[in-house]
Amino acid sequence: MALDERSRSCLLRVRHRLEQDIKPTYIMDHMISDGVMTVDEEETIRTQATRKDQAVALLELMLRKDDRTYISFYNALIKETYEDLASLLHADLPRTSPTTYKSFPDGCTPYVQTVLSEGGVPQRPVVFVSRAELLNRVREKLYRLQKEHGWVTIFGMAGSGKSVLAAEAVRHHSIIEESFPGGIHWLSIGQLEKPDLLVKIQSLCFRLEQGLDSQLHYRPPNSLDEAKERLRFLMLRRYPRSLLILDDIWDSTVLKAFDINCRIMLTTRNRSLTDSVSGAKYEVEVESGLDEEKGLEILALYTNSQIHGLPEEACSIVKECKGSPLVVSLIGALLKEKPNRWRYYLTQLRQKQFKRIRKSSSYDYDALDQAMAASIEVLPEEHRELYKDLTVLENDIKVPAKVLAILWDLPIEEVEDILEEFANKSLLFVDSNNKPYLYYLHDLQLDFLIEQNRNEIESLHTKVVRQYQQFYKSGHPTSGDEESLYWIRFLTDHMAKANLTQELYSLMFSLDWVTIKSQVMSPAHLINDYIAHGPILDKENSEVRSQFQEFLSLNGHQLEHRPDVVQLALSEPHTSEVYRQAHKEALERSCRGKLYFDWLNKKCVESLSLLVIHPHQGSLYSACFSHNGAKIASCGASKTLKVFKSTSGEKLMELQAHEDEVLCCAFSPDDQLIATCSSDRKVKVWNVERAMLIRVFEEEHEEQINHCQFTNTTHRVLLATCSNDKFLNVKLWNLNKPSSQNTMFGHFEPVNHCCFSPNDAFVSTSSNDGTVKLFEVSSANEWKAINVKALFDGDEEVLVKCSTWTADGKRIACAARNAVWIFDVETADMLFEIRPNRLSMVQFCQACPTSNLLAIAYSNYGVELWDLESNKKMADCSGHLSWVQRLQFSPDGSQLLSCSDDQTVRLWETKKVQTSFAVCLKRDSDVLFSDEEMIVSAADYCNRLQVRDGRTGQVLFQSEEKSSRIRCTSLCRQLSTVALGQDDGTVQITGMMASHILRKVGSKFQRLLTSCRRLVLAVGFSEGSVQVLEIPSGKILASSHGHTKTVFHCEFIQNGQTLISSSEDTTIRMWRWQSGECKVLQGHKEQVRGFSMLSNSPSRLLSWSFDGTVKVWDTVSGQQLQDIDAHRGAILSCHVSPDGSLFTTTSADNTVKVWRCETWDCVHTLKGHSECVRSCRFSWDGRCIATGDDNGEIRLWSVKDGSLLKICSREGKDGMDSLHGGWVTDLHFSPDDSLLVSTGGYIKWWDVKRGEALQTFYPKGLALKKIHVSPDFSTFVTIDNIGILYILQKVSS
Repeated sequence: MALDERSRSCLLRVRHRLEQDIKPTYIMDHMISDGVMTVDEEETIRTQATRKDQAVALLELMLRKDDRTYISFYNALIKETYEDLASLLHADLPRTSPTTYKSFPDGCTPYVQTVLSEGGVPQRPVVFVSRAELLNRVREKLYRLQKEHGWVTIFGMAGSGKSVLAAEAVRHHSIIEESFPGGIHWLSIGQLEKPDLLVKIQSLCFRLEQGLDSQLHYRPPNSLDEAKERLRFLMLRRYPRSLLILDDIWDSTVLKAFDINCRIMLTTRNRSLTDSVSGAKYEVEVESGLDEEKGLEILALYTNSQIHGLPEEACSIVKECKGSPLVVSLIGALLKEKPNRWRYYLTQLRQKQFKRIRKSSSYDYDALDQAMAASIEVLPEEHRELYKDLTVLENDIKVPAKVLAILWDLPIEEVEDILEEFANKSLLFVDSNNKPYLYYLHDLQLDFLIEQNRNEIESLHTKVVRQYQQFYKSGHPTSGDEESLYWIRFLTDHMAKANLTQELYSLMFSLDWVTIKSQVMSPAHLINDYIAHGPILDKENSEVRSQFQEFLSLNGHQLEHRPDVVQLALSEPHTSEVYRQAHKEALERSCRGKLYFDWLNKKCVESLSLLVIHPHQGSLYSACFSHNGAKIASCGASKTLKVFKSTSGEKLMELQAHEDEVLCCAFSPDDQLIATCSSDRKVKVWNVERAMLIRVFEEEHEEQINHCQFTNTTHRVLLATCSNDKFLNVKLWNLNKPSSQNTMFGHFEPVNHCCFSPNDAFVSTSSNDGTVKLFEVSSANEWKAINVKALFDGDEEVLVKCSTWTADGKRIACAARNAVWIFDVETADMLFEIRPNRLSMVQFCQACPTSNLLAIAYSNYGVELWDLESNKKMADCSGHLSWVQRLQFSPDGSQLLSCSDDQTVRLWETKKVQTSFAVCLKRDSDVLFSDEEMIVSAADYCNRLQVRDGRTGQVLFQSEEKSSRIRCTSLCRQLSTVALGQDDGTVQITGMMASHILRKVGSKFQRLLTSCRRLVLAVGFSEGSVQVLEIPSGKILASSHGHTKTVFHCEFIQNGQTLISSSEDTTIRMWRWQSGECKVLQGHKEQVRGFSMLSNSPSRLLSWSFDGTVKVWDTVSGQQLQDIDAHRGAILSCHVSPDGSLFTTTSADNTVKVWRCETWDCVHTLKGHSECVRSCRFSWDGRCIATGDDNGEIRLWSVKDGSLLKICSREGKDGMDSLHGGWVTDLHFSPDDSLLVSTGGYIKWWDVKRGEALQTFYPKGLALKKIHVSPDFSTFVTIDNIGILYILQKVSS
């Protein structure tokens, strides 16, 4: 049969549009499945060179095909979400004999009405909405019966609209004329006994005989066999091309009575019924029913309203009806009589009062509960009990058969058979896309079970828990398959609903459970558990619940690396139950050889964050609260938009939002929409609930769009955007219009930020031209201009990064350079400024919508809260590891959100954060280990020398603030003195003031002091001077103006009598500070990065430089003995073997070289690193070399032949695309060479023989520079990039 002419014309008319948009490979999969295209035809099309050529070939083929091909193509477009293209074809779906029914757009001609009426097909319901996709699928299957006998089965759960769909499928002229010219015959079956079935067939035969020659008279058949034969004769001989529709079939024995080799369509809840009959079989599943739009259409028709005129309860009613046409129609019919009961019926739905929702209709059951019960009653009694157990399942959760095998204590094979029976009877749904299959209930089925078994809920959940405990006696499942995922996710819920409170306490207050669930699922699910079950847990111990929840909230981003949770928990406060359990477990495991490390001085570190989320790979540029405070949206360099729960960080939505970096995101006032803007010059608006793009503005901005924000209220929703455009850089958008509503003129440089005033009357804009402008929203006219640039001296450019309105709308704060300026809105006068006491630039500022607080983000990664009334700092929010790009208060002002280039979003409680008194240290440090004490020296961020007790972190000595930056320190092991190298090239040597120390630590430290005959301190200054100070008097003992640039390294030798220092000025100075004698070692052409004495030759010094050379010096004469041109790139590290016979160098040229000290020859060149090799270390026995590179990779080499022994753990790259969270900066072997410790983004301990990581410690910051190791390899000291000191001690029993 040729293609219908109207359909052909339509294809030709829209052909160009189709060729431009469709992806033929996806479309053809559906068409082959529908049997309208062969595999050979598909292959011919696939051989075309481009997608467009394939589309052209597909459409050429369709023009040569028949009507079924057109219908299949139309359905494929709908399935592949080409709804707009499908709508172009819908009006011209094939209809034969167009002259007969051209005036009937739905194909329901008088002829069709006559045929259906004669065949007993039910009329359309009084209220009817079309379900086009389902309808076309049924008709496509019916076309297949055109040339063969067979069965079309429409199956689905109760109330899904199967009967209406079957009747509507044949209500079309072309279906009847082409496929079933013999007529359509409808027979309603239902649940029948044999005598009733005989009566049904007798009445059908009588109806069929009435349409034949009136002279023929047949007696009614007396048995089912006779009735079956009579029906066979009539259908095959008298009505050979007719369709028999059997509505509501329940039993396969009933269906066998109609196995007469004819064409049959049936509706049923049991998809397996046709297994018992012969012939071709086709299926159409009716899954969830109506979408929201169709549901609202039904309610509008019943109540004689327009959809937009329905009350606000209408959407909620459709949602509660879960898509069931039956329930929506029942509610609609009730509302037709009682139109003022919208809220009442919504309440009944929410309370699952199905028995009260009843209305007589053509449906066999007056209410939903009767329809559901009827489906269950046909089950065997033992299976009805098993079905009752499904009451414990969660909405929209799919479970594998193994979960139910544990619940029912049955073999998995038997369970699968039972579930198949449930599914065949539409009592259960199967997700066959997974292997093994997953099973789930429709929401209405679950609601029905809960209502039916309300008094048994607790006992049913108790059964679940007891069966789980019986099956998993030896421990929780950790395989990560669907079965273990279910138990780990929902076990706590079952315990709570079973009222097993003590078991819930034991489980959730267990670090073992936290470990297992964090490994199997995301930390957000754990946090959700503590929030959801908080009221129950708090009855046992609210403090412990808070400790576990806080541990997860602040360490969830670390748990993504799958760390050892026990090690992570050892960083919790000593008073925490989390720490107590971790320490106990660490002690037990250490007896079995496991490594754990306790953070001794952690009480000095304040933790002020409420929640830390790691949403993206790459920098975060924007994050914002929803207006109800329940959600957080974030975006950044990853080009994605993500939405999370603000309480736990659980991901709710993820979208690939733009083709380039997403620079800003913002919620609409009603939280239904999110706007995003990007470097790709587009603004996009998304529906939050459906995760769907609804609007794109891409024509007007010609440069990157920096910021977007909605109005604050729903009165009149507008979107403001600003960009790097030269002139047309601020725009207002009405989402109902395709182009911008207004453009604000006034800035002639890029605009960085825009925001509405609290009452939405004005928009403030912040620009690179040094001004903030206030525009009227109604007219788009400039109202005020604030010249921020005028507040600065000179002609340098002033970039205003952002502006923010105070809660009362009377003041506006602007961020520029290193200050925040507060202006009066009415007069544009500057009221006061906020300028930090450090050299930091202001990145962003945000005013609280409910108080006088102002949050400020600085370039030193810190965030501060200021009171605008008193102009005083109220709190520090420290924790970010890179620039903070955006801040926002929650709508009620109780929380502050910050997002950063460190890839995290942090939440802070504004009432709990406070000014931090913790001292931040710089990473250049030295440590003195002794039997009784451990002393740490380093400079702090105020450029004071800090000397601390390493056991407690307590400050033992603090110098005055130095005018020049301190760059390195060195403790003298003999004199307990400290040397400091500084930016100005100076070196100071100082000792600790006895009176100060005794006041701090008492008599225990006095013994150390009395053993020291003299205490001195060396300090280096940037202007080139060196001073030696006597302690405690502070008297200058010696002074020298030697180095002219920064001192990188200093070290005492010869029992503290000589201090060696290396500098950026390319020299090394050997200074006998008591006599004033100084030797200058000159020869390097670039900065000297380090030096080392040769252990087998005390008078020889080795130095290395960025110039790629290694030099050997005689320390007595100061002469250069050797000049080795070692590498093409800068030398980054060097280490001398313990016996002094070899040394190794690493370089930016990605190579490692081993040199012999006797001949200065290169013994081995070690290649294999793909990045700069930054660290190296000989093992103590001199047989092995460890090297680390900037990719985080560590390699172990044989000294003997230079062969590669091991590459330490290639697996497990983190979000920074590194094996070590950053560069490998330091390496140390244990005394027995069995272990290796390394630093980078974090600290790792390795098994040298196997090359496997044994333990990882995650610091609060990153970029660890150096680690100091005690001689017995039990204590480790380092400082991170945010100034936190870590003193770690091995846990041992």
